[in-house]
Amino acid sequence: MELTDIDLNQLVLFQQLMVERRVSKVAENLGLTQPAVSNTLARLRRQFGDDLFVRTPKGMVPTPLAEQMAGPIGEALALLHNGLNPPSRFDPASVQRSITIGMTDIGEIVFLPDLLAHLRQVAPGVALTTVRTTASTLREDMEAGQVDLAIGPLPQLKGGFFQRRLFRQRYVCLFRQGHPLDRGQMSLADFQAAEHLVIVSAGTGHGKVDDLIRRAGIERRMRLTVPHFVSVGHILQRSDMVATVTERLAERLAAPFGLHYLPHPIDLPDVAINLFWHAKVHRSPAHQWLRGLVFDLFGDDTTPGQPPAAPVSRAARRPV
Repeated sequence: MELTDIDLNQLVLFQQLMVERRVSKVAENLGLTQPAVSNTLARLRRQFGDDLFVRTPKGMVPTPLAEQMAGPIGEALALLHNGLNPPSRFDPASVQRSITIGMTDIGEIVFLPDLLAHLRQVAPGVALTTVRTTASTLREDMEAGQVDLAIGPLPQLKGGFFQRRLFRQRYVCLFRQGHPLDRGQMSLADFQAAEHLVIVSAGTGHGKVDDLIRRAGIERRMRLTVPHFVSVGHILQRSDMVATVTERLAERLAAPFGLHYLPHPIDLPDVAINLFWHAKVHRSPAHQWLRGLVFDLFGDDTTPGQPPAAPVSRAARRPV
């Protein structure tokens, strides 16, 4: 299809449908009638030979083709908008707004103390809200602008999103000081003989570690299973259990709870922690500042400021 075959307003309407998922809301946003929106959608369907959006009780659900088109179209429209409306200078010291970041409870332990302390210095008018990255609506909330960023191993965020790796980290074994296994190195036999605290982190990349241990044929004596990481320090400091956790979490928990950690005896792959944002905010000055701040504070292998980022596409997916 050539650019002359399509009207720019049709692409604007397409993007609005990706965000709002309701014809009535799109009509309201664009100052059109609902029949006008429906007619434009009908023309788009004929041009692309695809339904693009399917009506359901929960709204207009995009087809796989629409999902594939959403990222490039959103980025192209953002480029056009920014070209026609040069951004004004962004001053974090004077901004008054709330920022919402999706993260796990690990993220709250690892990132929030340093992030809050830095914001207090450079952007005192910014308030933070966190939401769980395991929420079923995370994708829709980011598309709608209700969540600004998401941090973690998030394989569910694909077409329409950008990502940038913050760091990679290994898994370690975490336990209390004075534990009988605190001998400088943990063997596989020691690991199997120990009682284990297991954290079931459904919906995140961290949940895969338990599958990898099982596939390696390792049997664990699982004494306790919990659905989150926030209680790990409290439990381990008063027991002889061992937990498999990421190294940065272990670093944060070690001193406050009197814990030690050792390299994991199983050859587990490192986990990549990425930063995700939607294409619609890719060139927003406020979001560029926010992303740069997160990169500068927590990135191991990124260039401070405005590092390049890759859109997450169906054609080139990266494991996260």
